[in-house]
Amino acid sequence: MIIGHGEVQDILRDGEQQVLSLVDETYRHHEEGRTALPHSVFLRFPDSARDRIIGLPAYVGGADAVAGLKWIASFPGNVAEGKERASAAMLLNSMADGRPEALIEASLISSRRTAASAALAAARLVTAPEPQGITLIGCGPINREVLRFTKARLPSLRTATVFDLDRERAADFAARAAELVPDVECAVAERAEDALGAHPLVSLATSAVRPHLDLSACRPDATVLHVSLRDLSAEAVLGAQNVVDDADHVCRENTSLHLAEQATGGRDFIDTSIGALLRDGSAFRRDPARPVVFSPFGLGILDLALARWVRDEAVRRGMGTRIEGFLP
Repeated sequence: MIIGHGEVQDILRDGEQQVLSLVDETYRHHEEGRTALPHSVFLRFPDSARDRIIGLPAYVGGADAVAGLKWIASFPGNVAEGKERASAAMLLNSMADGRPEALIEASLISSRRTAASAALAAARLVTAPEPQGITLIGCGPINREVLRFTKARLPSLRTATVFDLDRERAADFAARAAELVPDVECAVAERAEDALGAHPLVSLATSAVRPHLDLSACRPDATVLHVSLRDLSAEAVLGAQNVVDDADHVCRENTSLHLAEQATGGRDFIDTSIGALLRDGSAFRRDPARPVVFSPFGLGILDLALARWVRDEAVRRGMGTRIEGFLP
């Protein structure tokens, strides 16, 4: 079965709560050891350091076990040509005989599981009982989804401050945000420092390949969703409390946490995982004098769980294209 972008879009439409629930459940499964998650494979190119393609194999157990692979390309130069930076496909395999069962266009699956992950962390980590605002640095599709899902998880949000190195892109993001979340007022900041200090909840989703920010402009009780993983200096990471999705995965490939590990020779700066936090929030205590940084590597198990649901919905609705004669 092949499930294209338009069909995935139809299935995911207005499905924020379902996606949040699936991501929450999958994180809990991972914490309980009910998943298999080899290290992602990074394909890089000698003549194009910013471009990469990543393979994420994964398995999620349970009554409806599933295995598969996400193959996602990141080509930042696409943005200047009016194309999406990332493109992705998911291949699902049968757990009965290992044969490939479905090929699914996965750009929306990838962005929405990422945003749901950030929203779940925000809800657990923010200090205010009803947070009013969020800062979004990097005005691309990921932060657009972060805004949508964080609003779904934290309906008290009323304001957003955005910043991008491309001022026109930031203005366009703000205009689109008014359609996406009509009851959130969106303003464009002139400087990154102004945006960082505007709200205690901050999402970083840029295409940066090396650190370019610290947290000195943030409020002392800031919750930073470090979605793009390479924005913060090692010193900023070491000065914060740190929550990750999986320490072994996130401390790789020159992420900010990898640099912090190299600087200290260990991972003592990591306080807990999102899975542990979702299972037992009392296991982690916030220090009101330090920011907390959530750094999700982006686990393939999340894509897999969401892709499985998309496949099942496609079957139920009679969607997708079946290809006969593909297998021997």
